[in-house]
Amino acid sequence: MPGTSAKSRLLQELRINRDPAEEEARFWRGWRVFAVLAVLCVAAAAAAWALLHSPRSAVQAAVAVAPAPAGTSTAVLQATGYVTARREATVSAQITGALTQVLIEEGEHVTAGQVLARLDDSAQKASLAQAQAQLLAARALLVQYQAQLAQARRDNQRNQDLIDTHLVSQQALETTQTQVATLAAQVESQQKQVELAQATVQGAQVELDYTTVRAPFSGVIIAKAAQAGEIISPISAGGGFTRTGVGTIVDMDSLEIEVDVNEAYINRVQPGQSAQAVLDAYPNWTIPAHVIAIIPTADRSKATVKVRVAIEQKDPRILPDMGVRVSFLERASAVSAAGTGGAAGSAEAPHGVLVPAAAIVERAGHSVVFTLDGERAHARAVNAGQAYGDLRLVDGIAAGARVVRSPPAALQDGDAITIVKE
Repeated sequence: MPGTSAKSRLLQELRINRDPAEEEARFWRGWRVFAVLAVLCVAAAAAAWALLHSPRSAVQAAVAVAPAPAGTSTAVLQATGYVTARREATVSAQITGALTQVLIEEGEHVTAGQVLARLDDSAQKASLAQAQAQLLAARALLVQYQAQLAQARRDNQRNQDLIDTHLVSQQALETTQTQVATLAAQVESQQKQVELAQATVQGAQVELDYTTVRAPFSGVIIAKAAQAGEIISPISAGGGFTRTGVGTIVDMDSLEIEVDVNEAYINRVQPGQSAQAVLDAYPNWTIPAHVIAIIPTADRSKATVKVRVAIEQKDPRILPDMGVRVSFLERASAVSAAGTGGAAGSAEAPHGVLVPAAAIVERAGHSVVFTLDGERAHARAVNAGQAYGDLRLVDGIAAGARVVRSPPAALQDGDAITIVKE
């Protein structure tokens, strides 16, 4: 039929002609796009993993300090160390016993002689009561012997008066004399027993006092080591169930700084020398200090000498074991001021900050200093100026900034770092 053939032709024209070769090409194009996307994802993941797990450079930190005005003082050496306490004690009882009370908490201020804890004292109280009873019995017996001695002496005196009239025999007189001597010896012996009983009472009282733990000096509790109900002993006993201390006290007035100075520069440090301390926790706070003493021994493993530094300005922010950097100072001359571009006798401080000379390195032909920002090191271009001992004047960074001391050769801008102590 003519109508049917026309419809068939139209359907044939609408049918999509699928060439097998074209279908295969389209299939492989889709796979190539998928492969490229997969490679890009793997590369991005690898880059992120490398960024997060890249090896960190272990570095030491230093603090950039502002130079002092000419004619005053300038830093000639820097060293790191820690705040230490000259008076620190872990307080314990002198006997083994069970704690009934612990009267301290961390951060609490205590005074010398203050009660910190109490031990079970029932046995000591019983011993004291027994010793006191023995003392009373000894004293009562002494009174008895003294009364008998007094009567014997009266009897002897009476017989002595009657012996001349022959009213008593010589034997009776000798008997009373023997009684006097015997009772006198008993009285003397009993007096010694009384003294012994008194010493026993004193010993029992001392044992009872041992059950009360007192502060040996005024200070602050920095650690509470035991709780009520635990066994405490001055020596390690009973395995891991026995405590050896109640708490630790620090005399905050005895805080000072101990730093390790490279033995090559120890000749720049003298007792009484002025210094400035900067705590790692407060890099913008400069604390006046001075050298107490140089400990006369060296550490052969680190080639350093320990120096004690006094803190002249006590402050509650200064805590034991804080990290600190000390700048040792000496009088700066007018010549030094002129060398930094100032006029002789000028009171103006040189422009810039002082950093360890080893902190300045060359990168791409420029002098740079690596500053610390969290766990990253960032290169900062600087202009290096005059040297002051092992320090050097630079500009381009601010005072108080933390810099890398002796940056490794492989350290680059933005690298992850780990800060270690000297």
